[in-house]
Amino acid sequence: MTPFDRLTTALADRYRVTRELGAGGMATVYLAHDLKHERDVAIKVLHPDLGAALGGERFLTEIRTTARLQHPHILPLLDSGAADGLLYYVMPLVTGETLRARLERERQLPIADAVRIAREVASALDYAHRQNVIHRDIKPENILLHDGSALVADFGIALAVQSAGGQRMTQTGLSLGTPQYMSPEQAMGERTIDARSDIYALGAVTYEMLAGDAPFMGSSVQAIVAKVLSEKPTSLHTLRDTVPEHIEVAVLTALAKLPADRFASAAEFAAALGASTSTITVSGARRAAPPSRAARVARIAPWALAVGFAAALAVVYARQSGTGVSNNAPSRQQVTLWQYQMPSPLDAGATRLGNEAAIAPDGSAIVFTDSTPAGRILMRKARDATDASPIPGTEGGIAPFYSPDGKWIAFLTLKGQLRKVPAAGGGAVTIVESNIASAFGGSAWLDDGSIVYNMGRDLKRISADGATMPSLNIAASGTSAGGQNDVVSIDALPGARGFLFTVCRSACAVGSDTWVYDMKGDSARPLLPRALGAWYSPTGHVLYTSRDNGLYAVPFDVATLTVTGGAFAVIDGVLPTKFALSPSGAALYTIDRTTASASGLVWVSRDGRAEPVDSSWRARFDYPAVSPDGRAIAVSVRDKTTDLWMWRSNGTRTKVQSSAPTNWRPSWSGDGQSLAFVTVRDVNATDSLAATPAMARADGTGGTTPLVGGRVNYFEVELSRDGQWMVLRSDEAGTSAARLSRLYARRRTGDTTLRLVPTGDVSALQPALSPDGRWLAYGSGAVVGSREIVVQSFPDAQQRVVVSVAGGSEPRWSGNGRELFYTLGGQMMAVSVPPGPVFTPGPPRALFSVAGYVSARNRAQYDVSPDGQRFLMIRRGSASQVVYVENWFAELLAKAKQ
Repeated sequence: MTPFDRLTTALADRYRVTRELGAGGMATVYLAHDLKHERDVAIKVLHPDLGAALGGERFLTEIRTTARLQHPHILPLLDSGAADGLLYYVMPLVTGETLRARLERERQLPIADAVRIAREVASALDYAHRQNVIHRDIKPENILLHDGSALVADFGIALAVQSAGGQRMTQTGLSLGTPQYMSPEQAMGERTIDARSDIYALGAVTYEMLAGDAPFMGSSVQAIVAKVLSEKPTSLHTLRDTVPEHIEVAVLTALAKLPADRFASAAEFAAALGASTSTITVSGARRAAPPSRAARVARIAPWALAVGFAAALAVVYARQSGTGVSNNAPSRQQVTLWQYQMPSPLDAGATRLGNEAAIAPDGSAIVFTDSTPAGRILMRKARDATDASPIPGTEGGIAPFYSPDGKWIAFLTLKGQLRKVPAAGGGAVTIVESNIASAFGGSAWLDDGSIVYNMGRDLKRISADGATMPSLNIAASGTSAGGQNDVVSIDALPGARGFLFTVCRSACAVGSDTWVYDMKGDSARPLLPRALGAWYSPTGHVLYTSRDNGLYAVPFDVATLTVTGGAFAVIDGVLPTKFALSPSGAALYTIDRTTASASGLVWVSRDGRAEPVDSSWRARFDYPAVSPDGRAIAVSVRDKTTDLWMWRSNGTRTKVQSSAPTNWRPSWSGDGQSLAFVTVRDVNATDSLAATPAMARADGTGGTTPLVGGRVNYFEVELSRDGQWMVLRSDEAGTSAARLSRLYARRRTGDTTLRLVPTGDVSALQPALSPDGRWLAYGSGAVVGSREIVVQSFPDAQQRVVVSVAGGSEPRWSGNGRELFYTLGGQMMAVSVPPGPVFTPGPPRALFSVAGYVSARNRAQYDVSPDGQRFLMIRRGSASQVVYVENWFAELLAKAKQ
């Protein structure tokens, strides 16, 4: 019997094998149908001689190691086994082509495509390397292109073959790896191969995508290997003068002969490819220079996550000799330290990110949160250093802050941990383990050695050594969030006298206020109404930012914890909460250079190309929704109030009339004649909200009608296409003072009983009903960093499927329900949904980068055109500027005297 016949017979109860798809050096691939799951798959069968030499049990043991890899750019392993002596493994059937096929057709790829593919592969490699899995055979044949996105195939198969076969590999005459893409150490047959060998191979693939040929070619394997070991590749600029210099530097670094001279990780390689050139502009422009290697590691400027993406950040750096407070304002000079193109891993709004940067008490260094393809990490930039460096032990860290003596850097993680690491270097220590409900509100280290941190409804205090301390009497102060409020900043007062904290109501859409906590009196009271972030200054002031952008100051008496004078403006345009101050007088802040942080609505195609919806309309947009016929857009516009606007394809714009100050998160009726949305009112200007779902006609007639009565607040509403159902989200109090999001469903007619949607999750938000009303998608998880996309049958909730494999947010459906979209790691993801009574999604695949577009912590900040080919998104304004000034107290005191 042939291998095909043997396979067909042996797997007849599980797979219907149809035909051969292709053959390679190690295996033959067959098309098959998975009988249990009703889907087409690809079965890869090792050549019989190779399988016999390896032995089935050991090979299958090794290959199970690779089965745990779950990543958007890794082709997953669905099954494996032995059938009639044949070793096989099963993968999803991916439509599209290999990178090799595209190179054979085009030879050289557009630079943007080559960089995107290389970065997607690097993201997959970096993930696998962190799981201690090395691919060992990266080449164009093993990179699949599906809907424009790269998928790495055969991940770890070469390792499984080598580990299982050992010295028996010589019996088969098979050589692992392909000469054109082999690293020098792999070509020399070294036994220990690490992640840097994969980086070399990806560098060779990237070189070929740009140049049209691999870096080393020859008439035989021996000739190629000789060049790999001894020659340098031809400059990319020589072969193609349009290749940017920083890309050439990155590729040649990846192709270094010695592993020690390459990037230490695939994440570094991706960052270097994605960043643009460093430009130095001191009193005039100079030619762009290639970034140093250190700069390639530390690519993101301080607070880059808060001020937009794929844009240059200029850091205004002012320095004056001497210490103490001077009456002379420091001089300024502008220096662009670096530029970057990196997506944010955080899907929260800018006002929720808390303190993203901290300055050492003596002003000697800045610590800030960085985003890399490998994840979050804290970076430290010393005062006199050119580049920032990663802080070991802070992987996954956000919201840093210093101890009063500057010896420790504490930080939060999206897993809910509070940790600290020595500023001089050393291992990180966990202070609170997985107990923090909200990592975005920041923390503060008091002079008595205690740390105050955010627990959602309450603030908690713990010793910096981890010892428990008496609780804070915050709930009694009336600031308890109750599912509605968030603490967005905390700042210590001197002598452990107390601390300042700012409470933001309803995602900062309604209002915010700064409170002061009195440690002696064990009580809190309002201090600054409508402030959004506040900090104490040793000059005897409290500084605060406003919701309308700007930094202000008021005289403040620490002894009595009272404001002793009127407020005065300090700096125009400072973004809310984007400020840090050291006791030595160094300040770091972000200035908005656009009008009211104006953004634009754009249509984005599946390959990432963007075009404006209306180039004449720029505003602070939120939560766009496309009408069922695609001819109208409903979107919230934030100004003094938040109003719902309607834009039609003929260019007209009208405001949906409502007496509430906040109207947002619209959902269209199936006939396109009406809108459901949420109206939010601030009842007593402190902490009591009324969030009510309402309905209005799209043509603006008839006013608004409440959809739900009662006193419960609902912050999202989603209508079914047939008009029979609506799904609501309510934020409620949970255990340990955590805020939980619950989903409720109610019929529009007949039995209108409000019923809890049983999701089985700690928290559920961002509901999205499929067009046929049979499936409900939502974001699962109480913490942003651990959220997954879940789909369950509606309204019976009998079937439940986790769609995402590595996190996700913002689910939305295509118009025909055959695709589900969501965002993950800076990418728009798509999942195919075959028709049928059982929900059987395909593997997630990346469509395009969402860097530079607004993302959401709650409801999705984008929508999909009815045909599923375009995405309505909000492009961020990009004219923000990070400013760092030393001896800044002089400027503050000068303002105080005016």
